[in-house]
Amino acid sequence: MQTDLTFFTNDPGATLLDRFRKTLKDVRHFDILVGYFRTSGFHQLYQSLETIEKIRILVGLNVDKKAFEIIDAHRHQSEIDFESHKRAKEIFAESLTSEMDHSQDSYDIELGVRKFIEFLASGKMEIKAYPSRDIHAKVYISRFSEDDRDFGRVITGSSNFSESGLVVNREFNVELKNSSDVKFALEKFEELWKDAVEISMDYINTINEKTWLNDQIIPYHLYLKFLYEYFKEDINIDEDFETYLPEGFMELDYQKQAVVSAKKILDAYNGVFLSDVVGLGKTFISALLAQQLKGKILIICPPVLHRYWHDTFFDFGIRSFEVESLGKLDNVIKKGFEKYDYIFIDEAHRFRNEVTQGYEKLHQICFGKKTILVSATPLNNTIDDIFSQLKLFQIPKKSTIPGVPNLEKFFAGLNKMMGKYKKTDPEYINAVKEASREMREKLLKYVMVRRTRTEVLKYFKGDIERQGLSFPEIDDPKRIIYTFDDQTDRIFSSTIALLKQFSYSRYTPLLYLKEPVSPLEMQSQRNIGGFMKGILVKRLESSFHAFGNTLRRFIESYERFIGMLSRETVYISKKVNVYDFLDEDNEEGLLKLVDQDKAQRYESSKFTDDFKVKLDDDLKLLKEIRSLWAHVATDPKLEQLVKELKKDPVLKDNKLIIFTESKETGEHLYQNLDIHFPGKTLFFSSSGGLYRREKIDNAIARELIIENFDPRHKQQKDDIRILITTDVLAEGVNLHRSNIVINYDLPWNPTRVLQRVGRVNRVGSKHGKVYLFNFFPTAQSDEHLGLEASIKAKIQAFHDTLGEDARYLTEEEEVTTHELFGDRLYRKLSDRKSYEGEDEGERSELEYLQKIRSIRDKEPALFEKIKSLPRKARSCRDLAVCRGAVPAHDQVVTFFRKGKLKKFCLSNGTTAREVIFLDAVDLFECDADTQKLLVPKGFYPMLEQNKAEFDLLTSGETVEKVGQGSKSNETYIIKRLKSQEMRHFKGFTEEDEEFVKSVLTAFEDGIIPKNTSKRLKDETEREVSPLKVLAILKKNVPYNLLNSAQTVRSPVPYAREVILSEYLKR
Repeated sequence: MQTDLTFFTNDPGATLLDRFRKTLKDVRHFDILVGYFRTSGFHQLYQSLETIEKIRILVGLNVDKKAFEIIDAHRHQSEIDFESHKRAKEIFAESLTSEMDHSQDSYDIELGVRKFIEFLASGKMEIKAYPSRDIHAKVYISRFSEDDRDFGRVITGSSNFSESGLVVNREFNVELKNSSDVKFALEKFEELWKDAVEISMDYINTINEKTWLNDQIIPYHLYLKFLYEYFKEDINIDEDFETYLPEGFMELDYQKQAVVSAKKILDAYNGVFLSDVVGLGKTFISALLAQQLKGKILIICPPVLHRYWHDTFFDFGIRSFEVESLGKLDNVIKKGFEKYDYIFIDEAHRFRNEVTQGYEKLHQICFGKKTILVSATPLNNTIDDIFSQLKLFQIPKKSTIPGVPNLEKFFAGLNKMMGKYKKTDPEYINAVKEASREMREKLLKYVMVRRTRTEVLKYFKGDIERQGLSFPEIDDPKRIIYTFDDQTDRIFSSTIALLKQFSYSRYTPLLYLKEPVSPLEMQSQRNIGGFMKGILVKRLESSFHAFGNTLRRFIESYERFIGMLSRETVYISKKVNVYDFLDEDNEEGLLKLVDQDKAQRYESSKFTDDFKVKLDDDLKLLKEIRSLWAHVATDPKLEQLVKELKKDPVLKDNKLIIFTESKETGEHLYQNLDIHFPGKTLFFSSSGGLYRREKIDNAIARELIIENFDPRHKQQKDDIRILITTDVLAEGVNLHRSNIVINYDLPWNPTRVLQRVGRVNRVGSKHGKVYLFNFFPTAQSDEHLGLEASIKAKIQAFHDTLGEDARYLTEEEEVTTHELFGDRLYRKLSDRKSYEGEDEGERSELEYLQKIRSIRDKEPALFEKIKSLPRKARSCRDLAVCRGAVPAHDQVVTFFRKGKLKKFCLSNGTTAREVIFLDAVDLFECDADTQKLLVPKGFYPMLEQNKAEFDLLTSGETVEKVGQGSKSNETYIIKRLKSQEMRHFKGFTEEDEEFVKSVLTAFEDGIIPKNTSKRLKDETEREVSPLKVLAILKKNVPYNLLNSAQTVRSPVPYAREVILSEYLKR
């Protein structure tokens, strides 16, 4: 029995398409009655239809699922919307648009649709929709010529007119050949056709205007569509926003825009960096943001800013908040942090180092809360600074940031990129720049609000001018040169030579144990030693007075330790973590902790023989240095300062701020300057102040400073002209009644200088200029070198003293050593741009957001047209009108979206690669009169290359694996928790088993801070008993970190969307 001539099931050789191709060549009239008609499959059949005189297509339920649901919902109403001819046309157009939006992108489909339009335009084909009731029939009626022996054929069954129905799906269709059957089908078709709605022109218009086959889209409109789609969520974001402002505060558009952007980021990703450059009012922006938040707020800030944050939030009408010093996080944990919904962290860059106890406590407080990180300088040293801060609100291995599901792998990839080169390699600096660009484009753009002054002045110019607001300009930095006489220079040179021999053995005793300590303890000891050596060098540069005091403390500490060693027993602190002291203005606290916190007892016999020798050598060296300086009575640096304060036209009689890293240098300056300027000088540090020759407590000193230097204070005073301070006033305080900053010490870390200058370089300053003075050392004996060379040589001498421990001096990433440190630091400190905090050479996305907003406001008709351009819109133009050099080949640039993720890919026909937004701008941007060219056939393979590249970029396959994972503390803990003795231990309760599973999950998600991991490894690797391991885990792992399963939202599987493409013809 042969069924292939009667039944068609879409099996190989028996598809409905095969049947049509075989029989339609003899057909004169062809009528189609189907519920679903899909034009995208037409390309497979149009050649077989060329010889047919007349084709009629009657569509019934020509709608997608969503439209069907809408219709079905109205089915029982007295007037069904679908009954109207108008609505029938609308639904057909919507369905056709949706079909083309989701169709394949291929030349064959385009050719098929173009041929379909050609048939309609010529009258060869008509298409109608039946409006009065659903049609589920699938009937294909063929009629032959009148002289043919057969009247025709009718095929009916399950196949709609679509690629699926013709070829792909398993279908069941039957072909009827009797003329009576064909005539019956034709009669029913005619009845329906008579009442149907003509939609041929609607089809043509829909294809030409509302789908990607619209070939009238000019390049300029595509460029605007590109901007519209990229900024769609932000175009109107700041339109509806009410604020409460204290008396005297301006409502500034740039601050409101920051608030709304920050709120959007906070809602999406649980955290946000507020990182405008210094002086733009981040505290006020924080207060405005807090007005929009519902819940209890905790503010963590430096101690000196406690009252400032409290008063600011209170003045802005916020009541449900508390303020705590960043040094008192234990208090927050003890009192309970579960009640807080939002955590604001001022000067968040202080928590950039994950191995501090402070970070560990902060992480515990922030986990599961919404976190606002306030800092103009979130990246101080390395890209890992950002990673540490991101962990406060993102789960490292389950990130919700688009395109970066695993932060740990992402940052490992960046570090690997830079690790290919030695720091002496000129290519290293390029690798650092590329890594920074990757981090900015793929990560920070989603979670950071950052504007520079240049951007604010440019993009909020109208509002700034209306409010009469201005920013001061930074004048070129000025040098204050102090000179060592020959004797002092000889003593200085001898001191430098001796310090190079200093082994700081007293501060690294565990390195001299006969029994080796763990790598963690070894590194901790080296950190303390390097930090102590750095203190000596910093104090030598700061002032002879501070250096003498530090030298004395070191000698006393060595003598006590050697005495302890001679008594056969040594007590050593293991709790000291130097990173907890990096921002202190007084090293006494660290020295006391080292001396007093005697956590572990060791017998003297446990140390190697050379330990005592090293201690004696160091002590001898320190005493020799002390004897060198015993008879130095002059202080050329201080003497030069007094001269400048009395004679320099800028410094004379004006309010000014002198910064020093050393509390003792500050006290020394105060004692001397108060003699020359009695009653006009105040010194302030973390431990209080000195004023009118008396000690005053912190609160009184701070009030005096605000009265004399903060222009917002209601009762301003002019009792104080010279404010001497450590870096405790370098952050978050308004001091811009002054416009002069003097850096008395060499600012080893230029990032810190940004903070200092930011105290006077603030929005609303009445001063037109900000003046900056830096002290530089030189010597009479170096006159032959020239002034600048002499200065650089002295800076380099300080640096070289430390050798590999120089990082404790600068706290700055040394990106290249083919330029000497002295040269580089001098160049930075002498360059005005180093103090402006601008992102040098960086273009801003704000420029293009403003452009599309301008189109919205000034050309609403054009904005509406751009908005309605079809999905997958495309155009073609000449490459010569793009920015930059013209490439050797044609290119296609495609804009993709996947959920919140937006990316751009560029194909040259051979390879495809990702480009960032600003590079995409250069490709799309053009003038309104740019000529449109025809999109060639070569568009499609390049589009497919871009799709493949996007799929690869978003699959996670290109992210680097974590290096040295097998050696990490985290990996050790995971292996230990998965071990047989832990998993199969019979002594655990059900609660214990659940706890261990939760700890394992937290480690696998990357939640546990490094400091906790290090401590856990150190403690557990000595224990065999699972119960002891359990006790260690319970002691060290905070319970609130074990709720990651509840905290992490499951990622929504978004489909890839092609938004638009442009063919760039060479």
